[in-house]
Amino acid sequence: MSTARAVQAPIRLFPYERWAPPLPTLARQYRDNKPCPHILLRDFLDREVAMEMAQQFPQASTDAWTQYKHANENKLGMAKRQLFPPTLGSVTDELNSPEFVAWISKLTGIPDLMADPMLEGGGLHQSGRGGYLNVHTDFSMHHFHRNWRRRVNLILYLNPAWQEEWGGSIELWERKDGKMARYAAKYLPLLNHALIFTTDERSLHGFPDPLTCPEGESRKSLALYYYTVEQAGKVVGHSTDYFARPQDGLGKSAMIWLDKKAVDLYSRAKARFGFSDEFASKVLGFLSGKK
Repeated sequence: MSTARAVQAPIRLFPYERWAPPLPTLARQYRDNKPCPHILLRDFLDREVAMEMAQQFPQASTDAWTQYKHANENKLGMAKRQLFPPTLGSVTDELNSPEFVAWISKLTGIPDLMADPMLEGGGLHQSGRGGYLNVHTDFSMHHFHRNWRRRVNLILYLNPAWQEEWGGSIELWERKDGKMARYAAKYLPLLNHALIFTTDERSLHGFPDPLTCPEGESRKSLALYYYTVEQAGKVVGHSTDYFARPQDGLGKSAMIWLDKKAVDLYSRAKARFGFSDEFASKVLGFLSGKK
């Protein structure tokens, strides 16, 4: 009789068997969706896994959370993978695994994608009552890897009881004649819904109206970004670029413009000197006149 132990099969936190057959159709939808290549995938994970992630999502009660509070955003973020609760950490690792990155390359049509184990700018995000994120395009290169070009965002929403009247829908905007025109797609941040989109000059997105959720509630998500490695000097770097909407007044539009210049200034300094996100949030808050 053999005394060898049976090796337990690893838990599959992403249901590849569910998402592999429709992948060619999903890839066409992704490519054709407007205003930028994107797709919303409902029931992204097994519901039990998503519910466990939502239940484990930590409160923003420690200084491990970076406060991104300036004129263009009011949210909290934590990119320290070692502090993630078990299921949140395991799913993050799965979505950064070579197998999943190969899957998302097929979905997006972008070859040779790679994950970012640092979770730079990503990880756990949440915004409470009054939180917002103005419409923007994302920074184009990794702050600490100058030849990494940012290509794809994945945002997994973790809000089991979110109400539409609280706001918080992510809006994808389109330009017309070089100006902000209208939002062309809008998605509620519902539990186990994943929005995946190409990150380029077309991908104007945000939730610019302050949340009206009750005190104690927050809009929660897990964000992962994927890159390609480019030849040295081939990545045209720019920081997060915020835009005023047509309905924003002159005063707000001016504040959006001034604040994004402060963000750009800090982003360049961060890339050069290696400042931390914690320090970044304090500097940006000072520059925008907010505590």
